Amino acid sequence: MNLIPLPAFSDNYLWLWHEGQSAVVVDPGDAGPVREALLQRQLKLVAILVTHHHADHVGGVAELREATGAQVYGPAAEAIPEPFQPCQQGDTFELLGQTVQVLDIPGHTAGHVAYHLPNAPDGPVLFCGDTLFSGGCGRVFEGTPAQMLASLDALASLPGDTRVCCAHEYTLSNLKFAQAVEPDNTDLADYTAHCVNLRARNEPTLPARLARELAINPFLRVRAPAVMAAARRREPQAHDAVAVFATLRQWKNDFR
Repeated sequence: MNLIPLPAFSDNYLWLWHEGQSAVVVDPGDAGPVREALLQRQLKLVAILVTHHHADHVGGVAELREATGAQVYGPAAEAIPEPFQPCQQGDTFELLGQTVQVLDIPGHTAGHVAYHLPNAPDGPVLFCGDTLFSGGCGRVFEGTPAQMLASLDALASLPGDTRVCCAHEYTLSNLKFAQAVEPDNTDLADYTAHCVNLRARNEPTLPARLARELAINPFLRVRAPAVMAAARRREPQAHDAVAVFATLRQWKNDFR
């Protein structure tokens, strides 16, 4: 299984996954980088996976489907360029020899889904769109903090060796915020240095490993004493995990 992040726009990644001469792309907001990669590698696009309806994730879907005949899969509860195969929690299908499990992860958008490949070589793979980022999480646009936290908790329960394929290169800015929340987290300090080195070489910080995210990502650590204490210094009434999450998310929204 060959997994390639294709840069697009200012900071998006369109994930191309191929086996032999067949390929799948995830969240193609722009058809151009995908068509270039297919041509360069002599690949045939057989499927398109969409996690949510935002333009930077669906903008290239119609062009790629028309050019290649690829089957489109997308969240059942969202308006995706039709025709597409609607997907929701519990759905499972096969692509390029891999089992693909669909997870409902609302919060960023109301019908956001993720695609989990539990049996991929070198560890499971998670295409999580804009719900989970390395060191951070997506903004809560259409859901509630409780929904977003439940979605992140569901992702956090996946195996630790899962490769987290986020849709944006937000890692360094996320880690800057994470260090403001947990300045004494040595795992976070080590990971930040690693990611700074990667970006200095213009290399992606992704995919991330879920086990590392559980050690450094404040939005997966809302029940950790240090994270709870940091949230309560900003909002003394943040007594439970949802309130801690909501406080962190608003803090991150305003963080510079």
